[in-house]
Amino acid sequence: MRYGELRRRVGDVTPRVLTRQLRDLEQDGIVHRQAYAEVPPRVEYSLTEAGQGLRGFVTELNRWGREYVGDLNRHLEQG
Repeated sequence: MRYGELRRRVGDVTPRVLTRQLRDLEQDGIVHRQAYAEVPPRVEYSLTEAGQGLRGFVTELNRWGREYVGDLNRHLEQG
């Protein structure tokens, strides 16, 4: 996935924060960064095998987070 697509999917994040996170994930062996010698420059990111192994965990964590926020919102609306 290219940087612009990642930025759209992630949502409200500054370019600096996203770039820093991608670099950290690359150093941790979770993300692979492929830079192409083209004009304009093109960079693509993909999950490594270790990153693929985290998919189920991250999916479940996202599901839990959505439910938790939904419960909080319902509680605030009632109280």
